[in-house]
Amino acid sequence: MGVGTIDQALLGILPARHQSLRLLGLADKVLLVDEVHAFDPYMQSLLSALLQAHAAQGGSAILLSATLPQHHRLQLLHAYARGLNIAPPQPQESNTYPLSTHLSATHFSETAIETREEVRRSVIVERLDSEQSAVATIQTAIQQGQCVCWIRNTVADAQNSYEFLLQQDWLTPENVTLFHSRYAMIDRQAIEMDVLSRFGKTSGPSQRTGQVLIATQVVEQSLDLDFDVMISDLAPIDLIIQRAGRLQRHVRNVHGNVIQQGKDGRPMPCFYIVSPDPENVRDRNWLKSLLPGTQTVYRHVGQLWLTMKALLQNKGFSMPDDARNLIEFVYGGHHEIPEVLELASLDAEAERKAQQGMGDFNCLDLDKGYTWQSAAKNGGWGEDINIPTRLGNDSVDVVLALPDGEHLTPYADATHHAWELSRLSVPRKDWERVKASAPEEFLLAVDNLKSKHPSLAWSNFLVLNQSSTPYSQNIGWQIEDPAKAGNE
Repeated sequence: MGVGTIDQALLGILPARHQSLRLLGLADKVLLVDEVHAFDPYMQSLLSALLQAHAAQGGSAILLSATLPQHHRLQLLHAYARGLNIAPPQPQESNTYPLSTHLSATHFSETAIETREEVRRSVIVERLDSEQSAVATIQTAIQQGQCVCWIRNTVADAQNSYEFLLQQDWLTPENVTLFHSRYAMIDRQAIEMDVLSRFGKTSGPSQRTGQVLIATQVVEQSLDLDFDVMISDLAPIDLIIQRAGRLQRHVRNVHGNVIQQGKDGRPMPCFYIVSPDPENVRDRNWLKSLLPGTQTVYRHVGQLWLTMKALLQNKGFSMPDDARNLIEFVYGGHHEIPEVLELASLDAEAERKAQQGMGDFNCLDLDKGYTWQSAAKNGGWGEDINIPTRLGNDSVDVVLALPDGEHLTPYADATHHAWELSRLSVPRKDWERVKASAPEEFLLAVDNLKSKHPSLAWSNFLVLNQSSTPYSQNIGWQIEDPAKAGNE
């Protein structure tokens, strides 16, 4: 058994070093991929190519998702069918959910799966028209002894909200936590463990009462968290469903203790969404006027409008009964959006198709065998060819170091892998600004360090020696730039 990121498997269908060994390692194995709905169009194309190659060499695959649109499911099924050299299946137009779909060389079936009673839930949805309304909602929840999570769509927005809450006299600094992806690994691990202890399944009243978490997309998946009250910036419907899965996730009594039997004793869950009014769309800046960072991250404004429209017209949703209808309402292409939002939505759709086409273009044509021609369309097998597994991730890895006389030591105070635990990923434009203004006094120390540690030879170093450093343990990486917006 092997465990890794999907990127390691996707390199098997790109003209990358050791590509053939990656496919060989997958041969006749079961490829298990989770959260496939989270892939962007480029990665969807790569995954389809990988499924085709994997099926052709006798492999099996299990793909998991709680919020997969029908058209995406069909794309994956057809890719696997091509690898098996069989006709593509024709799934039923069904709203059944949850659903297990099985395809082999001789069989195709769709099977409805029973839902455990304890995971059935109904959620009220309410719209908040401003960030100030979100803060007021947090204050009310805290005064009632509840714990709250506000998921912001950009790191900058999360940091700003965290710093604003620190200034409020009704909330102590010990009761508010910030969590996003731009921390050094040592700090991110510590924050994740702290978040799990405060809001995880084993947490009780002493850990939960009056606690606030300001987070980004890092809490959407994988972490088993449970909040009494949740607020989210407007996001696509599949992500809203994922986020709502952290709202009263475990069955607890009125005091917040986990109970093994009976119904949840807390008030009926209400999921608050910071969003402009979908019934009042005056111009193309409908979303940007309230959540400019959100429009940078989720550019298909029409899908966001449809998301809010669907949630408000139903005044909430029930899971799993409404899942398929909500997803298809937004992604099915059957509903019109306001005319003033069409241009931005068309631009986003064009970008989606361009990403999908880029994925198809970059993949190897394995039907031509292991020859130069298999990569001819994307530049061949040259040493200078570096085709990514992800698009739009214009970031760089930075290693944090501390000055120690004439030498440098790792930021992470760890016995093992200290330099790796001192690493974080930051936007390239941020790094270029920081690098340009970095003092030259540590250049020799950095060169000496790289010569002693070959694994660090190509790393970017930031020496933390000034009060104006762009990194802190509590805030993470932060550059004062009002135009900056980045997700996760």
